[in-house]
Formats: sequence, C-alpha cells, structure tokens
Amino acid sequence: MQVQLMAITPNAEEVIEDACRTCYLSFHRKNPPESTRELITKILDKGHHSVLEHASATFRVLGASRVFTHEMVRHRFVSPSQQSQRYVNEARSEVVVPPSVAAAPEAAAEFQRIVEEAHQAYRKLVALGVPKEDARYLLPGGTVSEIVLSANFREWRHVFEVRCHPRAHWEIRQVCLEMLRVLKREAPIVFDDFEIDEARAMACLQPHRGEAEAVAAGPAGG
Repeated sequence: MQVQLMAITPNAEEVIEDACRTCYLSFHRKNPPESTRELITKILDKGHHSVLEHASATFRVLGASRVFTHEMVRHRFVSPSQQSQRYVNEARSEVVVPPSVAAAPEAAAEFQRIVEEAHQAYRKLVALGVPKEDARYLLPGGTVSEIVLSANFREWRHVFEVRCHPRAHWEIRQVCLEMLRVLKREAPIVFDDFEIDEARAMACLQPHRGEAEAVAAGPAGG
C-alpha cells in the first residue's frame, strides 16, 4: 500500500489563520509563527472548525483494496476518483491478503485458490463476449483499486478521528494513519493534537494544554 500526497493548499495554516482573523477583523500579528499556532490551537479548542475548510489535501492511494474504498467513499465530504472496473481489464488484478489469512498457511492456500478461480472465470466470461462491467461481479472484494481522495482539513480531521481508532478496520486504519503522518508534517499545527501510537497502529485526539487544564479543573460555578 502506498499513499502519495498529490496536492495541498499552499501556506495552508496561514490561510486558515487569515480566514479566522477575517471573522473578527483582527489582522495584527506580533510574532507570525507564534500567533498562527496560538490562534489555530484556540479555534480547535473552541470547536470553531469551519475555518479549517479553507485548506485541503489530495491523496492518491495505491495497493489498497475495494474493501477499503467501499468504506472510504462513505465519507460524503471526501471527493473520490476511483479506478473503473467497467473499463479496466481486471483479469490479472492483485488482491489484498488480510494478515490473518496470510498468517495461516492453510487459509492462505485456500484464499489464493479461490482468487485464481475467480480470475479464471472472469477471463473466460470476457473471452465469451461478456462486458467487463458484468464479468466484474465475480471479482473478490479484496481486489486492488487505485483511488484519488480530496477533502478539506476539517473533514480529514473527522476521518482520522474515526478511522484511526483501534476499532476501525485494519486496512482503512493503515491507509488513514499514513495520510495522517503526511498531514502532521505538512500542517503540523492543525493536526498536532492527533497522537500516533505506532506500536498499536492507531491514533487518537489529545486535548491541548488549555483544554486539558479546563477539564482537570472541573465545571465552573458553585
């Protein structure tokens, strides 16, 4: 599986800061880098996430399965462009083997046998004149499918929150963790509160210092 960053909003975090400052007509910056971090951290803590929609990122994902893409396209604010099984010949397409299958020799052998039978049947149907769009009904759900995904930063944060969770399916978690690693490098302030646990192959949101202190202090008032 490979994740490639195809495009990202230039100076994304400055764009977000300027959008936020437009709301209050407050454009004075004492120390630009520090002010950017302070403001973005503040809007994340306060839930003022609409300004994150002014920055976006586009990824190409290679080597992942249609099981993954079927889950990914359920995110309605992520725009997908996916390899078409109507027009692309899938006679020798690769199939993702789940780790649980690969770890058991007998299961792996059975898995590969069924995959080869499906491919043989696909090739036979196409040779008999069946359109590829109909022959594809035989193909395994694990068939590899290339896809391009675009979303704004607000939506990527939502995707990472639910898909990097330890209860998320292993493949979409693997892909989303790699996208998160990229965005933590490219937009470190916006995605700073996501903590990646490499050992457990997961990530979760961590409260910022101010937010954590407020939680620790308990509810205000008497």
